[in-house]
Amino acid sequence: MRRTLYNEDHEAFRETIRDFIDAEVAPHYEEWERAGHPPRGFYNQLGELGVFGIQVPEEYGGAGETSFKYQAVIAEECARRAVSFGGYSVHVNLCLPYLLKYANEEQKKRWLPSFVSGDTMFAIAMTEPGTGSDLAGIATTARRDGDHYILNGAKTFITGGVLADRVLIVARTSPATPENRRAGLSILVVDTKSEGYSVGRKLEKIGLRSSDTAELSFTDVRVPVEDLLGEEGRGFEYLTHNLAEERLGIALSSYAQAAAAVEFAKEYVQQRQVFGKNVSSFQNTKFVLAECQTDVEAARSLVDRCIEALDAGELTPADAAVAKLFCTEAQARVVDKCLQLHGGYGYILEYPIARLYTDARVTRIYGGTSEVLKTIIAKDMKV
Repeated sequence: MRRTLYNEDHEAFRETIRDFIDAEVAPHYEEWERAGHPPRGFYNQLGELGVFGIQVPEEYGGAGETSFKYQAVIAEECARRAVSFGGYSVHVNLCLPYLLKYANEEQKKRWLPSFVSGDTMFAIAMTEPGTGSDLAGIATTARRDGDHYILNGAKTFITGGVLADRVLIVARTSPATPENRRAGLSILVVDTKSEGYSVGRKLEKIGLRSSDTAELSFTDVRVPVEDLLGEEGRGFEYLTHNLAEERLGIALSSYAQAAAAVEFAKEYVQQRQVFGKNVSSFQNTKFVLAECQTDVEAARSLVDRCIEALDAGELTPADAAVAKLFCTEAQARVVDKCLQLHGGYGYILEYPIARLYTDARVTRIYGGTSEVLKTIIAKDMKV
């Protein structure tokens, strides 16, 4: 099916990203997975390449591009080689929308140039040991003390948390009210070099092993008032504002990895022989690949429509929930079937399908579990 999402500029950008991945990422990726993250200097390479600044306005050192399509190209090209850019996605797709929407002019001038260069890497910390999808249960506190907030608490499952230079931390600046459990939350953009700020365990995951994930703790961390993002007490409102784009980003990566899995499986079955015949010649193989391609085509169509809606400012939270639910569930089906076609070699890490398999499992959990998304969709349906 002919795809109309991209133009010549996007395809030229794709060639640049593809060449960069082939030269600077793929040859080193196994080492990154063993270390649990890329070397810190890799983020400066991304800054030099210009990918951090695509959607940053020109006055802060970026390209001023508003379309999400360039981020889509990066996701597709990373999937093609079964690699990732470490904390890149959190830095750009999660943190940047908050900075562009809610930072004041002084903050943008202070933070965005080093954001673009990769000198300052950002992460976001919402989840706590006892609080996941229910953000209203956040227990981390930030008490006002003159021209500072005093931050105390802990966060977990923080992607990019090991190498981050600043973290958007969601904390309770005032108690919740009986009428509104979500009231009183604020976002502080905290310097990770602050006294009392501590990075705990680097969590060992079954997948996404080149992306550092950490526990964080805060003991009387003094955060300047000028590092409050937006207005005090409006944190929950801010968080929900970006959920649609975040969930579309996960749907996009899930679709792209499913598409890559089909290509890896096609290549393998055309080379592998069983009973003197290529595995690709068996009817079961053809049927399985046809099923997988059908899922990929459906996911691609849904993602493309959502990207166009996002660029037009029309993507709703329910739209994004539909996209994430379908694409992550399709990804699980497709990658599993494609691994099966590899036989025993699909379970060996030197084959990229094994990496796609372990990486895929979390997509139905983070950014809103499939169960939470079903609730959102049903509510939008008024049932």
